[in-house]
Amino acid sequence: MELRHLRYFVAVAEELHFGRAALVLGISQPPLSQQIQALEHELGARLFDRTNRRVALSEAGRLFLEEARLILVQVDKAADVARRAQLGQLGELKVGFTSSAPFVSSIPQAIFAFRQAFPAVHLALREMSSQMVADALVDESIEVGILRPIVLPESLRHVELFREPLVAVLRTEHPLAKQTDGLQLASLASEPFVFFPRAYGSGLYAQLMSLARAAGFSPHFAQEAGEAVTIIGLVAAGLGVSVLPASFQRMRVDGVVYRTVLDAGADTAVWLVQREGRESPMAKAFVELLTRRSSG
Repeated sequence: MELRHLRYFVAVAEELHFGRAALVLGISQPPLSQQIQALEHELGARLFDRTNRRVALSEAGRLFLEEARLILVQVDKAADVARRAQLGQLGELKVGFTSSAPFVSSIPQAIFAFRQAFPAVHLALREMSSQMVADALVDESIEVGILRPIVLPESLRHVELFREPLVAVLRTEHPLAKQTDGLQLASLASEPFVFFPRAYGSGLYAQLMSLARAAGFSPHFAQEAGEAVTIIGLVAAGLGVSVLPASFQRMRVDGVVYRTVLDAGADTAVWLVQREGRESPMAKAFVELLTRRSSG
């Protein structure tokens, strides 16, 4: 038994006329009659009661029609699932992102737009350090990564979504807080820093060290924390100063102010990263939304 036999049978059952059913199916009547006879022979049951003047479903045909319709509906559903999956409209998309990414409006906007456009796709979001994002892309545990610049393996490619300045994070009572037009990093040379651990894999660590060397000092890290929110809270508690992307200024923490770092190169990018040549339809749709939102 083939699917076409079921489709032929359903057409005849709905029309109760072999000639009209043949027209609906786009075939001639003799082959249709032969296929129905072959189906009845295979089933060992008469599906239609035929006379010269009418065609009617037999009791076996009536019961078989219910099941045949269910089978065809399920087959159409399966085909639709395959097509939607190929188009990136169905399935699961795993995205890794660095903790500072959600504070930039274009990224949550793109995630919301993706969920609206593809409600049947489960968006699995994982927060991790930039290095962890890159590692997860390499071992294929995620498909798309959003991270701060780091040295990437050759198997990964990146697109810059946007660039933003770095800001010094200071207690409100800090003398440098009065410099509302910004400050040079060298003015923080004698300050204790609160920052990400070197081993955490944040792209900001290497950048801060490079900027500090250019400014003629090596930062003293008095306290380490793996989350930017914690870093800001520790600055508010008086444990030191920090340097973070300007997007964190959206976090209004009592006792903390942000001042732009004026040194050359004191800005940071956010990259969209994927494996080279391994882009799924779902990932492609997500990337297009995200790059469109960021460029807009």
